[in-house]
Amino acid sequence: MIDFYINAFATLFVTIDPVGLAPMFLAITAGMSSADRRRVAVRATITATGILGLFYFTGQTVLNVLGISVSAFRVAGGILLFLIAIEMIFGKRQERKSETAEKAMESAEAHHATINELAIFPLAIPLISGPAAISAIILLSSQAPDTLTYAGLGGVILIILVSCLGAFLLAERIERALGDTAQLVITRLLGVLLAALSVQFVADGILAFLA
Repeated sequence: MIDFYINAFATLFVTIDPVGLAPMFLAITAGMSSADRRRVAVRATITATGILGLFYFTGQTVLNVLGISVSAFRVAGGILLFLIAIEMIFGKRQERKSETAEKAMESAEAHHATINELAIFPLAIPLISGPAAISAIILLSSQAPDTLTYAGLGGVILIILVSCLGAFLLAERIERALGDTAQLVITRLLGVLLAALSVQFVADGILAFLA
């Protein structure tokens, strides 16, 4: 059980990357007061919690309705996470996130977006609860061996989301403390870890097929 929780925490932490979201948050909320930034952070986290919670509770049902086996989803989800890992290792993921944030800011300026709109897009979707995070949650929830472990996974998800909120609220301090070089090193190390985890997911899925 402990191994499952460690695996789940590592997968979700690397996939969502709360620390890496801090600079994105600062860019999106540039010019806002501290109070407005706090409101954006809280609303984005609550929205992402609702979205990820939906897939946490209904992920297995969605697979059953679509006729997708858990083994097939392990392989597909593992491949998706591996592609994310490749982006992280070669520094492409941060660039893609930056482009998403820039487009959101341009759209916000053009349409005078409200705090609620910025909290939902791009913070809650897709920066926190993007396709990779959703896939990882469905994948992990399908692997939980019993109800107790499944409930514990919910706790792991909440811890990751709370860490996102903490990263947003401490974004300025995190950016000053880490700097660009440290962020690049951490991102690449986490990318290697995610690559290994994703390969394990694919291997488990293939072995299940063969069995």
